[in-house]
Amino acid sequence: MATTIGMMDSAYFVGRNEILTWINSTLHLNLSKVEEAASGAVQCQLMDAVHPGMVPMHKVNFDAKSEYEMIQNYKVLQDVFNKLKITKHIEVNKLIKGRPLDNLEFMQWMKRYCDSVNGGIMGKYNAVERRDACKGGKEANKKTAPLQSSVRSSSSAPKTQASLGTKKGDSHAVNSSHKATKSATQAYDEQITELKLFVDSLEKERDFYFGKLRDIEILCQNPEIEHLPIVTAIQKILYAADDSPSVVAEAQAMITQHQQQAETPHTLSPILEASEERPKPKRKDINTLEVDMAASSTLSPKQRLSDISDVHYCGSPLTNY
Repeated sequence: MATTIGMMDSAYFVGRNEILTWINSTLHLNLSKVEEAASGAVQCQLMDAVHPGMVPMHKVNFDAKSEYEMIQNYKVLQDVFNKLKITKHIEVNKLIKGRPLDNLEFMQWMKRYCDSVNGGIMGKYNAVERRDACKGGKEANKKTAPLQSSVRSSSSAPKTQASLGTKKGDSHAVNSSHKATKSATQAYDEQITELKLFVDSLEKERDFYFGKLRDIEILCQNPEIEHLPIVTAIQKILYAADDSPSVVAEAQAMITQHQQQAETPHTLSPILEASEERPKPKRKDINTLEVDMAASSTLSPKQRLSDISDVHYCGSPLTNY
């Protein structure tokens, strides 16, 4: 079913001229540009053609000019999608702007869907009669009159030229110049439309990549990671005013420097290490000294002499006795 076709499907490679021919032949209209269907009325009638009686045509406005009136048509179309359980998302805000690329993509999808219903066979569908029930439908039907009259005049042209042989050369020259002017104008219109489509495609691509860069910027502004070297390097590239390759080289150098600092072990100075390994001298407690002095004072004279005799020669005059 066409409701699930992807953007790379063959339906989106159908040309603008083929889409216009399909719309004009199915609904008996005389559209010259795809964006003329931006009001949503054409899409509603196409759904009415493949699903007769499903679309309330009296709610469709073929004379919609303002965005509010166009939105009402798309609401009717959305209700039909909901009834048929079609999950296609309608980008109303883009379609009502009348941009050629957006309207072309949606009409490509519409053609693919209509072709998938009963093989594209719509039976005996009277588009003009169904359009009479719409607001502005009669005016839209009148716009098809010049097209039908031109077809009739072209079919009766051989008889007229046969009866008026004297004016054949002049009429042929006038018709040739008119056809040449018309073909030149049509060629210019096609070039302008192609350029518009190209510009719209570039704008979409620009908006896509800008959104990606904006997401990266918001992520880098997270307080938990904004001070990391890798985030700083990304911001340096992101906020660079030019496309100089030196900016990328500087960002890579910042990351490399941080990695080298992280891999280098932190060693202490040999002097500090020796000072830390040297054992600290033990200090006697003041209380211990006081106890020793008190003990020596309580010794008898005989015990003091025995202690003196145990002392080795150290240059003291007491050892000469």
